[in-house]
Amino acid sequence: MKKELTTINHPLVQHKLTLMRCKETPSSSFRQLLKEISMLMTYEVTRDLSLQEVSIETPLCQTNAPLLGGENIVIVSIMRAGNGLLDGILGLIPTAQVGFVGLYRDEKTLKPVEYYCKVPDQLENCLVIAVDPMLATGNSSVAAVTRLKQAGAKDIRLLSLLAAPEGITCMQNEHPDVSIYTASIDEKLNEQGYIVPGLGDAGDRMFGTN
Repeated sequence: MKKELTTINHPLVQHKLTLMRCKETPSSSFRQLLKEISMLMTYEVTRDLSLQEVSIETPLCQTNAPLLGGENIVIVSIMRAGNGLLDGILGLIPTAQVGFVGLYRDEKTLKPVEYYCKVPDQLENCLVIAVDPMLATGNSSVAAVTRLKQAGAKDIRLLSLLAAPEGITCMQNEHPDVSIYTASIDEKLNEQGYIVPGLGDAGDRMFGTN
């Protein structure tokens, strides 16, 4: 059964996304916007985290109040562009562990090539949130999720700033048990495998490279 596909339409998310799409936005502003938008999107990705009541003492009295139920959360950056989402997410979930899967896209085949992988142990007991700003062809995200499953992960969610229909289809076909969260489902991919209208290459715009 296919997991959910969630488009996060909050006005602040959409406003910041428009600023990021604009080609005149400099790298410094792009990075800051990506940090801010990742924080906002994290609210939706973690909406169903469990809570438990604990007894606390306020300045006025003793009361019961909710705290997170204790899920082990792991954020996995699909490098290199995924690194731009980490600060925002960790700002909200500072206790989360962090993993990295390094992939680059072969420009001729558009297939992912893995060059690095380092993730925490015992992923089978964790909620794993994989992050990559762009779900384009879907090949890199599919490869990263496959790698995470090989490492034991069972509960995986994918957070992508933008998604193309082709990438969504690819992910849902290969990993129907993974929920996808995105701020926008764009029109299509062009012949080079870039999302249209998109925002260009997220890694290049983030780090000022070509």
